[in-house]
Amino acid sequence: MPDPVPIMKADQTLWQEYNELATRAYGHPVGDITRLHNHADLHVAVRGGRVIAGGLGLLLHQFFGGAPVPSAIISAGAVAPEERGGHLASSLLTERLRPLRERGAVISTVWSTSNGHLRRLGWQAPVPVYAWSIAAEDLKRAFTRSEIAIEHGRTQEGEELQRRLARQWNGPVLRPDWWPTWLDDKRELTTYRFGPPPAPTGLLSIATKRHPRHGMELTVHDFWAADAETVSAMMAFLGSHHTRAPAIHFRRSALPPYPALLHHLNRYRPTAEAWHPWMLRILNLPEAVRLRGWPADLEISVPVEIESDADGTWQSYLLEVKNGTGRITATPHQGDVRLTRGQLAVWYAGGYRTAAAADLAGVAARSEGALAQLIRATTDVEPWLPDHI
Repeated sequence: MPDPVPIMKADQTLWQEYNELATRAYGHPVGDITRLHNHADLHVAVRGGRVIAGGLGLLLHQFFGGAPVPSAIISAGAVAPEERGGHLASSLLTERLRPLRERGAVISTVWSTSNGHLRRLGWQAPVPVYAWSIAAEDLKRAFTRSEIAIEHGRTQEGEELQRRLARQWNGPVLRPDWWPTWLDDKRELTTYRFGPPPAPTGLLSIATKRHPRHGMELTVHDFWAADAETVSAMMAFLGSHHTRAPAIHFRRSALPPYPALLHHLNRYRPTAEAWHPWMLRILNLPEAVRLRGWPADLEISVPVEIESDADGTWQSYLLEVKNGTGRITATPHQGDVRLTRGQLAVWYAGGYRTAAAADLAGVAARSEGALAQLIRATTDVEPWLPDHI
């Protein structure tokens, strides 16, 4: 067997070397490697004094059940093309997670095209992800311009609105203070606030570039609305760009999963493009359950069996939720529902909307009533992750 490759936290020199490697591996520069230098960990694999692989890791929080849960966000991983196929990515991933777990991460999220590889390691995708394109004329016809005030630029009140609305979904990042500056620098975004100042009810961020033939291409990156009236006003505002932008594009996962288009378009002819999904893994089950938010009116006690994250064996637990608090404890008794590591992640995110969906996804249950109770525990909030790193 070949000697193990040393994996280490990168110093300034190794950061630069990895930046050059990632550019070669991706086929283009990866700007986040330098933009996130002050916020992320970088671990690299070194052979013969040469960086051959690496990747970023950030400790952030993601909302689940309305509560912020500490999460290891994995990003910008790359292996030198000449080194691929040697299982280096798996051992590197373990080392990238280690310091984040030590700092308190109990879950981990990643956007990746390597879905099969990550699935074998315990990650799973809770929901499909789409990018949408709609003719600007269709938005103009479907949504009427209202009297809601529109103001340009970011404000503290706008960022507070985004954080408040993010709690209503399973998955969004609790954006740290540096997030808006990083995002605007990365995407060259223009932001608008909707609603009476100083407390907006909507936040819209867009990026534009010149169209190859005429006008511009307009892409929505942030779409946050507190009520249906604001949704309509924001859609009408986008439609008002019809003289310059023939189509309005919503970047992958930027459009929230509510039926604003379905219920308003005069002719339903938007196009959807499937993208690789975000994937979730539970790193510390007892803490992930304890820190997550739970419905205040729910009271359940469900015996479950869960595949171990350490060695793939099965362990029995009792999941209890009462008065908005959850806990899971080891038990010697057989479980009524059996979840693999991947199924556990989907359930945690509220990805199984019904017991029938869980059953068809392969979740094994000795009791249909227990399965229904288990699914009901996480479906009060829908999964949606609009944030990308």
